[in-house]
Amino acid sequence: MSGFKSEFLHTLSQRGFIHQISDETGLDQLFAKEVVTGYIGFDATARSLHAGSLIQIMMLHWMQKTGHQPIALMGGGTSMIGDPSFKDEARKMLTEDDIASNLGEIRKNFSPYLHFGDGKQDALMINNADWLMDINYVRFLRDVGRHFSVNRMLSFDSVKLRLDREQSLSFLEFNYMILQAYDFVELSKRHGCRLQMGGSDQWGNIINGIDLGHRMGTPQLYALTSPLLTTSSGAKMGKTADGAVWLSAEMLPAYDFWQYWRNTEDADVGRFLKLYTTLAMDEIARLEALGGAEINEAKKILATEVTALLHGRAVAEEAAETARKTFEEGIAADTLPSIGIARAELEAGTGLLGLVVKAGLAGSNGEARRHVQGGAVRINDAVVTDERMVISTANADDDGVIKLSLGKKKHILIKAE
Repeated sequence: MSGFKSEFLHTLSQRGFIHQISDETGLDQLFAKEVVTGYIGFDATARSLHAGSLIQIMMLHWMQKTGHQPIALMGGGTSMIGDPSFKDEARKMLTEDDIASNLGEIRKNFSPYLHFGDGKQDALMINNADWLMDINYVRFLRDVGRHFSVNRMLSFDSVKLRLDREQSLSFLEFNYMILQAYDFVELSKRHGCRLQMGGSDQWGNIINGIDLGHRMGTPQLYALTSPLLTTSSGAKMGKTADGAVWLSAEMLPAYDFWQYWRNTEDADVGRFLKLYTTLAMDEIARLEALGGAEINEAKKILATEVTALLHGRAVAEEAAETARKTFEEGIAADTLPSIGIARAELEAGTGLLGLVVKAGLAGSNGEARRHVQGGAVRINDAVVTDERMVISTANADDDGVIKLSLGKKKHILIKAE
């Protein structure tokens, strides 16, 4: 049992979301007696969020599910500066057009998890550019900046890390934590927001907002952070050797998203089922208890449930069936990711290494060559050992399709167009 009386905190505690709370008793009582508005901030430095943001999105999901109002705060203003937290160096500066374009795409990442609208419990998507872009700098320094101690700001781990490594921390970035604190105060004034949530690396920034709110006359504000997640082997969530695990289907096919979760390490299956699915706790307990080869069934359920939340049940089940046909029956399912090659080019013949690169299975001919030499490349499930091999329509099946594979888990269909 979690010890929390409110459904929201009880759910988060049960499922492993809670790392730290500023005032457990006070926040629990608040959630138990009224509809609470809380927020998490997301930056706009890419055209999609990735799987590393899912723990935060799921916290907002459970907030709404238990009868409260979540806010997804988009950093249209703060993304022009960049959060220095635990970064080795300053981020690339984005233009206003870059950020506006990114925000338009990122909004789509939230709609499967949250219901937006004008009701008391409907989620809100708000852009902090609405207030940050029109700040009068001198007035802001007088009204807000005077409440911040530079000595205290220098003590935060996120800042100390950069300074200890003798890496530059610009005045621009140093302002980020002041702006984030001010966001909390603005959301409190505009929307009655009482809670800010985030990863544990944001604790100092959130506490700054609570302190600023206290000095500027808001009601009592609260902080709740989630643990910073890595896989059991220490890998960062949402990242693979091939890059980010994007939530946008345009940037990562649903089949590849499903595969990412199917490849979860054994030790992480139970934890990920609690964090990233809405399965009941007793069902998760049953799946956690599976051992040996049966753990693979739990991984498939994890992959399907996480994919269904994001891309829909039908797409998730199609991905699961594609994987089953590919791995268990050894056939080229027509729902595998595919690329088109001009028919004339394929008839004339194209080099294997270039094709591996074009299919996105390697970043260069040199990398593709190493894959071939290591026996990892297959054409139509047959291992290829000749790096100078030429692929043509002679390798295609009756439908003009060639199956190109890297290892046991990456498959691309080459189709003549």
